[in-house]
Amino acid sequence: MTDSQKHIIGLVFYPGMTALDIVGPQQVFSALPGVELHRIWKTLDPIKTDDGMVLLPDTTFKDCPLLDVICIGGGLEQMAVVDDLEVLEFLRKQGSTAKFITSVCGGSEFLAKADLLQGYRAATHWAMRDHLVKLGVKVGIERVVVDRNRITGGGVTAGIDFGLTIASILCGEEIAKIIQLLIEYNPAPPFDAGSPEKAGTELVDKAMLFMQRISSLELAQQVS
Repeated sequence: MTDSQKHIIGLVFYPGMTALDIVGPQQVFSALPGVELHRIWKTLDPIKTDDGMVLLPDTTFKDCPLLDVICIGGGLEQMAVVDDLEVLEFLRKQGSTAKFITSVCGGSEFLAKADLLQGYRAATHWAMRDHLVKLGVKVGIERVVVDRNRITGGGVTAGIDFGLTIASILCGEEIAKIIQLLIEYNPAPPFDAGSPEKAGTELVDKAMLFMQRISSLELAQQVS
C-alpha cells in the first residue's frame, strides 16, 4: 500500500463511554494495512469507561490531524458529554472534511446533535431508536447502516460488524475477510435474544428496567 493510500482513522474517547463500542472496531482497524489510528479526547488524561475500564487517549482535539474516518461510540454516561460544545464542534470540524462520518451504538446521538445525520439513515442501540427519531434521523434496525458516507453501527457488539464493513470499504472485501478470520469472529450466541425483535416485549421491558437501575446507581455514585 502506497503512502497515498494511507487512511487516517480517529476514534473519539470520552468519560463514561462503553469500551466495546470502540475497542471492537479498533481491533479490526489495527490490522488494516497503511492505517494511522488516533484515540482522541480533549486531553491525554486516562478515560474511565462505563464498565470501569481505564483507557488512554493518544491525541487531543487540538493536535488531531484531518481524519479520513471519524468515529464515536455510545456509553451509559454519554448524557454528561453529548451536549458538550467542544465535542460537538470537533465532530463538525472533522465531519466537514472526513471521507466517512461514523458511529457505533449511541454515538449516533453525537453525530445527530452535531448536525451530521440530517437527511441520512442511521443505526443505533435499540433502546435509543425513538430518541434518535426525535432528533430528526431516519433510523434503521440493521446491525450496520451504510448511507453514502455515513456508516453507523447498532449497539455495542455491532461495532465489530461495523469495523469489518469499514475495512471492506477501505481495503477491499478480501482483507476484511482475512481480519474476520484472524480475530475468529464467528458469532454463535448461546441465546437468540440479541435484539428486541427476537427477545420479545417482556424481556425488553426487563432489560430497560435493568439499564435504568445501572444508570441511577452510577449517577448516585458520581454525586456522592
